[in-house]
Amino acid sequence: MVVLNRIYTRTGDKGTTALATGDRRPKFDLRISAFGTVDETNATLGLARLHVLTEDPHVDAMLGRIQNDLFDLGAELATPDTGKKLEWEPLRIIDTQVERLEREIDELNSALEPLRSFVLPGGTAGAAYLHLARTVSRRAERLMVELAHAEGERVADPALKYMNRLSDFLFVASRHLNKKASGDVLWVPGKNR
Repeated sequence: MVVLNRIYTRTGDKGTTALATGDRRPKFDLRISAFGTVDETNATLGLARLHVLTEDPHVDAMLGRIQNDLFDLGAELATPDTGKKLEWEPLRIIDTQVERLEREIDELNSALEPLRSFVLPGGTAGAAYLHLARTVSRRAERLMVELAHAEGERVADPALKYMNRLSDFLFVASRHLNKKASGDVLWVPGKNR
């Protein structure tokens, strides 16, 4: 259980922050950047949900599950697998969370026409915010991949797969919302030459 009775601790005043293991790292550390950007992804989803709820409550429910998963992922990244025995079982993204995302992608994509052009971010308010969340999630994924390749660091495969599927989900969900309205905003190569 999480108990937050005091918001400021002053422990980060010198530019470090604590991992769940108690180890302190500089705030610019790659692991800190990775889970911070996962948190940023979650915040953009919260903003998107303000619009998606009215556009499609079913997609909003999917986004609610994703937001919870992103907290799981943040907890995983904040608890690096160092091989040391912990006093608790650390939270990890598992394959069934990835598989659920894949099913939801397939569900939303099944009614969409194949793309014949790239899609410009836009359309409905919900779709535009999902595109924003998609780009932030891609940044989080890049940081996680970089972290996975850093010496002495590890990121589990299900976590990496989850972030890769998340951006796909957000793309398909934005197309789904746009289909219900006026359709996707398509790129026209060289349109303004």
